[in-house]
Amino acid sequence: MVGRSRRWAWIFLSLPLGTYTAVVAGPTLYSFYFSLTDWNILKGSHKFIGFANFTRLFHDSEFWQAFTNTAFWTVAGLIASLVFGFALAFGLSRTTWGSRLIKSMFFMPLALSLVVVGFIWFWLYRLDFGLIDMTLRHLGFPHLVQDWLANPRTALPSVIIAWTWQQISLSMIIFLAGLTAVPAELFEAAQVDGARLPAQIRHVIIPSIGPAISVVISLALINALKSFDIVYVMTQGGPYGKTETLSVMTYREAFKKYDFGYSSATAVVLFVMTILIIGGYTYISKRGSDERS
Repeated sequence: MVGRSRRWAWIFLSLPLGTYTAVVAGPTLYSFYFSLTDWNILKGSHKFIGFANFTRLFHDSEFWQAFTNTAFWTVAGLIASLVFGFALAFGLSRTTWGSRLIKSMFFMPLALSLVVVGFIWFWLYRLDFGLIDMTLRHLGFPHLVQDWLANPRTALPSVIIAWTWQQISLSMIIFLAGLTAVPAELFEAAQVDGARLPAQIRHVIIPSIGPAISVVISLALINALKSFDIVYVMTQGGPYGKTETLSVMTYREAFKKYDFGYSSATAVVLFVMTILIIGGYTYISKRGSDERS
């Protein structure tokens, strides 16, 4: 009976495992292989060159610029998702009048794709008739008016703000779900003990929404590391590579320079970086939960 159940289990798993192998595992292994080759699609052939692409990569200033941008994006996006997402969720959870309408308004960015979000913020940042610069002129701050996406100092923060606008909506929804599961008795006990709001947040709410925090951190890290579409729509990595992430660099090397071997090496570095960060966080989170239990 057990053997028959196992056979049926493998029969049902065969289709999703086969699809996963063909769509995910196979291309990933191919990327590892091509990262060790000199494969230029215009030449029509490739040859094995070992780790030459990685040696070239680690001496490439454009790679380190993209690596730094990706790291900065990841840290900034993580902090914004946690702080602003929680602040919105906590405020909405304590609001009764018009809460549904307000929640719907903050949820709207999540219904848009990042391409649409990129186009919306691209027009908001326009120097000539963008809403941001028009508002600054109207309020009497013409010295603050600038081309936000063309200025090397403001381009990356501007794109991150546009991405965060949607990411915060996702974090807010997750935190709201976590806050609804916090027992009301805990708040009542904290109030009886004389705990103020900051103490309630620190000692009651945060420990109670640990799973929600873990989900928000995981999604923020993954979404930040793979950021491509919104960058490409808004700046295509410019100006001067100041907004180029590892994903954008991978695309540029493959489909603009047709250097698929070098592009695969960049993709492998991003893949390893993602596995280390997500895997490290998962290990630390699991170890902390085991120690608390």
